[in-house]
Amino acid sequence: MTAAADARCIPRALVTGSNDGIGAAVAHALVGEGYEVVRHARNRVRADDYLSDAPEGTQIAVGDFASLAETHDVARQAAALGPFDVVVHNAGTGAPPARELTADGIERTLQVNAVAPYLLTALMPPPERIVYVGSDSIRNTLLDLDDIQSGADWDQGAAYGRSKIALTALGLYVARHWPSRLVNVVHPGWVRSKMSGEAAPLSLEEGADTIVWLALARDPEALVSGELFFERAPARFNDQPHDPGIQEAVVAAFEQLTGVVLPKDPRPQPQR
Repeated sequence: MTAAADARCIPRALVTGSNDGIGAAVAHALVGEGYEVVRHARNRVRADDYLSDAPEGTQIAVGDFASLAETHDVARQAAALGPFDVVVHNAGTGAPPARELTADGIERTLQVNAVAPYLLTALMPPPERIVYVGSDSIRNTLLDLDDIQSGADWDQGAAYGRSKIALTALGLYVARHWPSRLVNVVHPGWVRSKMSGEAAPLSLEEGADTIVWLALARDPEALVSGELFFERAPARFNDQPHDPGIQEAVVAAFEQLTGVVLPKDPRPQPQR
């Protein structure tokens, strides 16, 4: 049992973007395994809609990841509801047809899909395990480190893929720099959801499977760090995010965009 669980006797997880879709399936599976799960919704309306049918005592953090201020607030809410044994960074968005900047002056897709997980990772007490939900869309594009916000060359599909390259690079960077934690990235597959549509072949539960496995399994294959997984096996869709130099550059860009520096390895190493 982890230090976090020792204090409560029940392990606890945070799953972002978990009022519906894959995030909801992950949260449901973790609850079924005995976890207390703190959920996350983008706004109060979504949170209240979820809570109207949720069991009494369900806890939910609220905040829009297209806002740095609201992401800071989600980190504060989550820290008050923790500590956590597992954090699953699932919240994400598709890219719009035309490039959009948030009120923070950051390209919206990049901010929601990659900058917000960076901020949460940097601001929250580190859990034992971290899972970032990526995508195989990274196989179709490359990240321009001199134009990380896609200002010069906007393409809707490429922008989404670039944001997931940045997220994958972040996850692998955290794994390298936090060796006391288990940190991995997961491509869930083409899952039937609001983002992917009903033509997708996989159910939400099938998409959640590898995420949940990495979050709680004691299998030797799951007790690794610094991998991109698909269907419970390491995968490699694009060499870029696996390059330590790319990882360093992405994190340096996020530090500059947010003004927040990722802490050093949060030792001591917890019991796994």
